[in-house]
Amino acid sequence: MNAMPVEPRWALAALRDAARVTRVVQQRLGTRAVTKADRSPVTAADFAAQAVVSAWLMTYDPDTPLLAEEDLATWRTIPNEVRAWVLQAVHLVRPKARWDDVEAWLAHNRGVAHARMWVLDPVDGTKGFLRGAHYAVALALIDQGRIQWAGLACPRLAPEALLGESDPARVSDMGVLAVAAPGVGAWWSPLISEENWRRLRVSSVANPAQARVLRSFEAAHTHEEQIDALMHVLGVHRPPVRLDSQAKYALLAAGAAEIYLRIPPPQRPDYKEKIWDQAAGALLVIEAGGRVTDLDGRALDFSQGLTLARNRGVLATNGLLHEPVLMALRRVVG
Repeated sequence: MNAMPVEPRWALAALRDAARVTRVVQQRLGTRAVTKADRSPVTAADFAAQAVVSAWLMTYDPDTPLLAEEDLATWRTIPNEVRAWVLQAVHLVRPKARWDDVEAWLAHNRGVAHARMWVLDPVDGTKGFLRGAHYAVALALIDQGRIQWAGLACPRLAPEALLGESDPARVSDMGVLAVAAPGVGAWWSPLISEENWRRLRVSSVANPAQARVLRSFEAAHTHEEQIDALMHVLGVHRPPVRLDSQAKYALLAAGAAEIYLRIPPPQRPDYKEKIWDQAAGALLVIEAGGRVTDLDGRALDFSQGLTLARNRGVLATNGLLHEPVLMALRRVVG
């Protein structure tokens, strides 16, 4: 299918712009990270991507608030060297942008949740980004707690991985853009192309022992020991597919893997997922025919502010394996 499958076209252009500026920061401008108050790393790419996406939102949907990961207060504390990288990257797609423009775009992030809002993670998978590996720009529209539109730009994901023709975790310079909307399905195209859209569909694997499990490189994001125990209970013998970011959701939606889960880490047992870390990827999987719930089988509730406050962890599968994994989780996690 070559026609644009999911509107609005401008939102896809925003993601492509964000992907372009982040790739330049990753390749040439440097990957120096600044540590935020919560000890998480942030780079020039985060601010550049958020600025350019905000510019598109302020032009085409100015009345819908934005909730995004980065904020103006953090921007004003980062070193001048990093700020210069941000402006240089933004100039790739907004050549007339000034410092005041960047600040105005970053200020579009209201910092609080609304009934209807765009949510953005400008660089999901920062540690993967810093390694020169996988990350994603994740954008979603949420209305009354329901995801109405989702887009993922995955600049280092290989298109061949979504076609089942290569190692799913292979790093590529081609990149992938994936998009979904309720009732319209989930679709993807090469990041550099505006045509050649293909449908995303989850795999038909129904035997847990044959499942491919998506796992992160960053152990602090989940409970590694409990996932190991879960794989043993399920009888999974295939090696895990390891990569960072919501790019994992794109692979699951494409049928390149069957199981992805986030179990609260032992050092933070009460951790609640941020909505921008899950919204875009969750809709991709659902519209591709899969299923996404928390670890107790409840639908993810995006109406509770910045976090999935009413959910414990996340489980995404191809649907056929969801109930077997939930049963195994009851044995392992409780």
